[in-house]
Amino acid sequence: MTNTEWPFNFGNNHYEWPFTNTTVATPRGSGGVMRAVRYGVAMSLDGYIAGPNGEYDWIVHDPDIDFAAIFSRFDTLLIGRKTFEAMRQAGDSGGSMPGVKSFVISRTLKPSDHPDVTIVSDAALLIADLKRQPGKDIWLFGGGELFRSLLDARLVDGVDAAIVPVLLGGGVPLLPSPGSRTRLKATTRRVYEKSGIVSLGYDVIRD
Repeated sequence: MTNTEWPFNFGNNHYEWPFTNTTVATPRGSGGVMRAVRYGVAMSLDGYIAGPNGEYDWIVHDPDIDFAAIFSRFDTLLIGRKTFEAMRQAGDSGGSMPGVKSFVISRTLKPSDHPDVTIVSDAALLIADLKRQPGKDIWLFGGGELFRSLLDARLVDGVDAAIVPVLLGGGVPLLPSPGSRTRLKATTRRVYEKSGIVSLGYDVIRD
């Protein structure tokens, strides 16, 4: 994978990666530093992660984003049902790529209908188990409802948002209502001059 390739393709729409910290991650867990669950998402300036019809054509590409370095931070993906179905409709395999384990979180999908992916109904138990295992951090890859449920359960450790310079006027919000008020601590920021994307990283503050 080159530094400008994106592995998940929603039709002709490439989902931009939001993380700004490209430090290579070291395995964690099993008595060391706990693995973190980070919600990485692109969003419009008015706070939407998808358009009114679920479209992603507003997400622009920036050649300065080093995807290879960024992906070295993670070895696990958590994918919500709606995001998974959108990926499948667009011809994507569902987050499959070398060296990364993908889990689809759903109470309605049947594993027998999708034998090539791992479907898990209880995200809390899965995350607790993953955090006990050695490994890199865990990327929560959509969607908004999964983010809300895990945030309510205090299972999200960080939020990394790539703010795309566009106003959608409606669509799928970053945090669907009703969501819990959550305090954040700013950790990283970067402006990508060629695209106008502003990447912001935050850690969740535990009260």
